[in-house]
Amino acid sequence: MANWGGRTGAGFGSASSRTDREEITALVVIAVITVLLWHSPYGGYLLYPFTILSTWFHEMGHGLAAMAFGHEFERLVIYPDGSGYALHLAEGDPPRIAMASIAAAGLLGPTVAGCLLILASRTQRATKVALAVLGAVLLGSTLIWVRSITGWLVLPALGAFSLWLAFFASAQHKHFAVQFIGVQGCISIYRDFGYMFSEGGMLGGMPQISDTGHIAQALFLPYWFWGGVISAMIAAMVFWSLRVAHRR
Repeated sequence: MANWGGRTGAGFGSASSRTDREEITALVVIAVITVLLWHSPYGGYLLYPFTILSTWFHEMGHGLAAMAFGHEFERLVIYPDGSGYALHLAEGDPPRIAMASIAAAGLLGPTVAGCLLILASRTQRATKVALAVLGAVLLGSTLIWVRSITGWLVLPALGAFSLWLAFFASAQHKHFAVQFIGVQGCISIYRDFGYMFSEGGMLGGMPQISDTGHIAQALFLPYWFWGGVISAMIAAMVFWSLRVAHRR
């Protein structure tokens, strides 16, 4: 049992390049504004649904990775303050590589989801599919795994809104929404940046080992080393996704 916590033509190419630069600039601005809001007195209230969404990404990363290693994903709990855990069950002692991978999947989950959403913004069809899949998975996971009032209240609302965007919003609004949500996923780990560089903290009033602490226990080298490795992986994934999403 474990809790974790192509295009050618000079004129068109020039316009396309300007559009790409403008989009990347807009994404960076969104990221900066989000970080500032997180550290403002009332910004957390404005971004609360996305805080819960990032926790869902994180815990689903743990849960899905656990399932990939043959464990039973038993429940996903999200607390009102945005913390949470994924409970998974395994028979016997799981291999160390499995334990480390499951722990890392939670830290990387929001960024992987965010990068996939940013990549989906390349085409209208992919954007629609991404929003529809996100909405369906939010609703489905709530029925199957979520076992907390906060999750029951927030996640279905986000799922329904994502489905509404996919099928009824304008192409422009879909494009903005999928990129906005993608940015939130990509930068969400930096809301609690110190978490990656700590041995643990309190969760639901109980002491809890951090994900990097779990990795350090399973493998070798201290938790702060793995925090650096995860940070570098996140930065590389974000850079790659932006580069691919705006490749012409």
